[in-house]
Amino acid sequence: MGELVTARLVLHPMTIGDAERLVAGVPDGDARWAAGYPDEGDVFAARRFLRTCADTGDPGPFGNYEIRLREDGTAIGGAGFHGPADGTGTVTIGYGLVPSARGSGYASEALRALLRLARAQGATRVKGDADHDNIASHHVMTAAGMRPAGQDERVRYFETTWPSGTTTPPDPHPRPHGG
Repeated sequence: MGELVTARLVLHPMTIGDAERLVAGVPDGDARWAAGYPDEGDVFAARRFLRTCADTGDPGPFGNYEIRLREDGTAIGGAGFHGPADGTGTVTIGYGLVPSARGSGYASEALRALLRLARAQGATRVKGDADHDNIASHHVMTAAGMRPAGQDERVRYFETTWPSGTTTPPDPHPRPHGG
């Protein structure tokens, strides 16, 4: 699976080498990391990716992606799937950005790209969640087209669904989106 390119971002599929460097906190010679990247969520996701690769192989395209700015390649966060689709066609997503990149619509833009990818790969449902007090993340998911799907004492759940058997290829010419 290649990179996912949006109007302002490149979602770079994580490799084992990328994940190992991220966990070690050492970028490769060509990488540019924004201040605060990687954070503990990025490291957690990279460790989960490495465990998955060791246990069952590379989950691509349902793996992790480094979110980079198109203009200069600086990594500003991460996004990805918690694993391949289950037997019902459901996948779960997660994402995060460094503080300096928040509030510019980058997370919603990245999430829309992941939703298009999931649909193109045959997923029928994408789930996500955010703590009750993480209103910004609630806005990210709704801006990307997900809708509230319940809550418990800790988190609010969001999802998007498509009928089984329908796929949409990733948009080769995405348009800039606010949000």
